[in-house]
Amino acid sequence: MSVDAKDFKQAMRQCAGAVALVTVGAEHGRRTGLTVTSACSLSDSPPSLIVCVNRNASAHARIREEGAFAINFLHEDHAMLALTFSGQKGVNGDDRFAFGQWTRGVTGAPLLTDAAAAFDCVLAQEFETKTHSIFVGEVRGVSHADAAKPLVYLRGHFHTPHEMRETVALGDLDARHLSWTDFS
Repeated sequence: MSVDAKDFKQAMRQCAGAVALVTVGAEHGRRTGLTVTSACSLSDSPPSLIVCVNRNASAHARIREEGAFAINFLHEDHAMLALTFSGQKGVNGDDRFAFGQWTRGVTGAPLLTDAAAAFDCVLAQEFETKTHSIFVGEVRGVSHADAAKPLVYLRGHFHTPHEMRETVALGDLDARHLSWTDFS
């Protein structure tokens, strides 16, 4: 049985994903990046992450060439930056780095200085699927902002969770109820 692509996409829009920028390029003029919700941790030994990148994305070939990339998880003030790196603002390649504050990681990859969390990675492995590559990055550097409220993509819009005062006890674990702010 085949699943309709439109139904699949609609179902996936119901699953919240952390918004990140995957950036690559040690040289000004040759940097590029894209917005993803497909990045997550893989292991803490060695510290590593995975990210799925469409083979048609400009960053795909550059990640292979450079052998390094960064994953910059965004916070609530970065919604316009997420749109810029998604291509929805008509800005491409190195011009995307005119927005935000950037530094270079130990691998040379561009790091967003005020990211909720930023991971500077070397390309450790790659797995190919029909349309995407799954890149495994071993972390060489990390930074984070403890108070940052993460930017999340859900139902076709950017959101940020806000903690409410009410707390519910779940055994030894306390879970906070969340409300959502929409950035559409």
